[in-house]
Amino acid sequence: MNTSAPQIGFDRFIQLDWAAAALRVRAGTAGLDDLNGLLDAAELGVEAKKKTRTVLNRLWLEPRAELVDFADRAAALYKGQPDTPIPALCWGVAVACYPFFGKVAELVGRLSAIQDDCAAAEVHRRMSEIYGEREGTRRMTNMVIQTQASWGAVERVENGKRVIRLAPTPIHSDELTVWLIEAAVRYVGKPVSVNSLQSLPALFPFSLTRPLAYLVSNCPHLDIRSEGPNNQFVALRENYKAEK
Repeated sequence: MNTSAPQIGFDRFIQLDWAAAALRVRAGTAGLDDLNGLLDAAELGVEAKKKTRTVLNRLWLEPRAELVDFADRAAALYKGQPDTPIPALCWGVAVACYPFFGKVAELVGRLSAIQDDCAAAEVHRRMSEIYGEREGTRRMTNMVIQTQASWGAVERVENGKRVIRLAPTPIHSDELTVWLIEAAVRYVGKPVSVNSLQSLPALFPFSLTRPLAYLVSNCPHLDIRSEGPNNQFVALRENYKAEK
């Protein structure tokens, strides 16, 4: 299995029901035939279907070694808490797995924070500054925004020129809350300020309603570091141990 992190990778539009079907396969409540049936019904070409499966494999079916347990915990949440919003699970695994997806989410979250919308051109410009001025960057950014629209996070208007942030989904589950925070920390790649957890741009489609500092302090997968009396950071537990 290739365990290297993809540089961009998320190069397909992923419809929510495709991602949900892949999640159900991982959770053992559906089979690959169910997923393949959905892809066949979409009448994707041979190459498009292959590339779509590659993204779905990375998300749910064959995650990188360091994300297997993370994906398995999401599948357990899905099975154990039937009211768990599937878009939140798909979003969290996409943010943790694909830095490119996470960066688009972060930019849309930041740019739409004040007026709930932003210009797609501004997202494209900033992604090009990070990933280079090439057609692939623009096309893949469009794929991610289109995917985020399918997952209920945004709406594309004016022929895709503007992106409107939709009402966030309240997250009331303690387990899902800390799992989403872990997804954001994995995306950022370094400890995150506890004070910023309530408004992490990459998690803009969700409203975290639970007591975050308390939940993080009791999460077996996360650690809180203190740097001064009022400066606390949350980090992945394995990273924290490795740095001691």
